[in-house]
Amino acid sequence: MPDVHISWLAGRTVEQKRKVVEGITKVLKEEAGAKPESTHIVFIDIPHTDFASGGMLVADKNKKT
Repeated sequence: MPDVHISWLAGRTVEQKRKVVEGITKVLKEEAGAKPESTHIVFIDIPHTDFASGGMLVADKNKKT
């Protein structure tokens, strides 16, 4: 039973998430023999204020661009 967790910055639409779910499920079925009904995918949407890179919050980086 694959259990996939995706942590990424918040902002994707439900439709984008649907497409990601379809693609990941398809790859796991084709390449690993995983049953789609046993594949779990969890999205962890991280607010831009809760993620830092290069010593700066992403929210602050976005303000500079």
